[in-house]
Amino acid sequence: MKISFSKYQGAGNDFVIVDDRSSLFDTTDVKRIARLCDRRFGIGADGLILLREKTGFDFEMVYFNADGALGTFCGNGARCISRFANKLGLCTTKASFLAADGTHEAQVSGKSVKLRMHDVPHIKNTGDYFFLDTGSPHYVKMVEGLALYDVYNEGRSIRNSPRFVKEGTNVNFIEREPGYLFVRTYERGVEDETLACGTGVTASALVANLLGLSGTPDSCEVKTLGGKLKVYFKRTGESSFSDIWLEGPAVEVFTGEINP
Repeated sequence: MKISFSKYQGAGNDFVIVDDRSSLFDTTDVKRIARLCDRRFGIGADGLILLREKTGFDFEMVYFNADGALGTFCGNGARCISRFANKLGLCTTKASFLAADGTHEAQVSGKSVKLRMHDVPHIKNTGDYFFLDTGSPHYVKMVEGLALYDVYNEGRSIRNSPRFVKEGTNVNFIEREPGYLFVRTYERGVEDETLACGTGVTASALVANLLGLSGTPDSCEVKTLGGKLKVYFKRTGESSFSDIWLEGPAVEVFTGEINP
């Protein structure tokens, strides 16, 4: 059976999105999901997202990593599916939806989508790195020379270290540049560096604020390999934040059908 899909990207973080309001997509077929995300034998994406109906919400977001496994929350994916839902007429400029970590809302304005993230009650500072959850777990470390940094091998080593190998973690490396916080991320589930990671950018911006490097007290302009994003927040304690929003592009690349 052919699958109709849309390909979206948010700052280069790309997704296969399927309108599954009929709930016919087999979510247990890990191999098929991984094949659809494969860049050589499938459509190619960092993840696959199903849009489903959910009582009391505009839609439900069901996210899968590129390896086919059911994933946790994906910030850029959430921004992309919000724009997809807007195109389908399921929401206007504001969307309310359910994701893996609970309820979210989004504001759609042209090719830009602003997404409300969950509050972060605490950020762990080990002295060497920071660790927090922004819908997905994130390791954040300040480095120098990030443009030439070996993100793949360093990130892979940390993600598979004894501390993180069982549950996995996303690994972010950050460096302050004039006007921007530069962020590069190794993502679990993709098991590689991606051009951007929404929850990682959010985590990195909050850590930058703790370090006095966010640029302003309540926002942070972020540069990734795939584009620019902006994070808004309110610091409510020593390492706690509320009213967190992630803003950036969410663009349809193409649509099609595939017989997986």
